[in-house]
Amino acid sequence: MNVLVIEDNIHIGDAVSAHVVASGHCVDWCVNIEEATCRLIARNYDLVLLDLRLPDGNGLSLLREMRQGSNKTPVIIITAQDQYSDRLAGMNGGADDFLVKPFDLGELSSRMKLIKP
Repeated sequence: MNVLVIEDNIHIGDAVSAHVVASGHCVDWCVNIEEATCRLIARNYDLVLLDLRLPDGNGLSLLREMRQGSNKTPVIIITAQDQYSDRLAGMNGGADDFLVKPFDLGELSSRMKLIKP
């Protein structure tokens, strides 16, 4: 599976990316919406792991752009935003799943297995 990780926290991005690679997947990792947009145009992904609070905006805006266009790549939101309204906005915005930080990497793997590439 080709996975795009969009996470600006270096420690979390590194841990998630290393875990996904160790699980046998290919990973690209970027830290902002601008770079993520370029990667989504340049390459097809089987899954996007998307943080919501990014230095150049809210990940929900990227998700909405993806869904308004032809990009139906599955998205799992990974965020510290844990309010019900945040989860609802993510799911209504087109996310396939929602994980609140901190989360167990094993749980991430389990949720990734539910995504069909």
